[in-house]
Amino acid sequence: MFVRERWGEEVFLEEMKIKGSVWKFGQDIDTDAIIPARYLNTSDPEELARHCMEDVDPDFVRKIERGDVIVAGKNFGCGSSREHAPIAIKGAGISCVIARTFARIFYRNSFNMGLPIFESVEASDMISEGDEIEVDVDSGIIINITKKEEYRALPIPRFMQKLIDDGGLIQHIVKKIGNRSQFTVNENRQKGN
Repeated sequence: MFVRERWGEEVFLEEMKIKGSVWKFGQDIDTDAIIPARYLNTSDPEELARHCMEDVDPDFVRKIERGDVIVAGKNFGCGSSREHAPIAIKGAGISCVIARTFARIFYRNSFNMGLPIFESVEASDMISEGDEIEVDVDSGIIINITKKEEYRALPIPRFMQKLIDDGGLIQHIVKKIGNRSQFTVNENRQKGN
């Protein structure tokens, strides 16, 4: 769940925090484990979400709650370059993924699909399944509420936060083009065209 707050009021991207319970996975979780290849005949987020992580934990999608967080070891999202993996995770209601490291193509696909991800060796090592955590997207600070510990990840740059806030790259572009098209139409009306 995203909470945007500043001085007790909701505001647009002033401060973005993610809070949820942790589901922990190991090293080298590949895209086939995230969403098995047998389900790649669709890109529907709801359908993909039903099968998220099912080969690793068949009950995963029945156990999680919207806003929960995945924490994993190194090389999360390795394997094929399919965009289905972050779509499945996001569609299942996972608010972000924290890992020691990510496969580079998964890293980029996650932002393109609007899924926040954070690299943190410390958080990956110290956070346990079931811990309640809060992630400050602006600062990269991860607070383990359960253990009363704090870890650091690289914060998401503002322009990448904008991609996430808009729902991913495609929605971000549509929004920008839509705004530009609207501006052009209004500008032409004012000129009498």
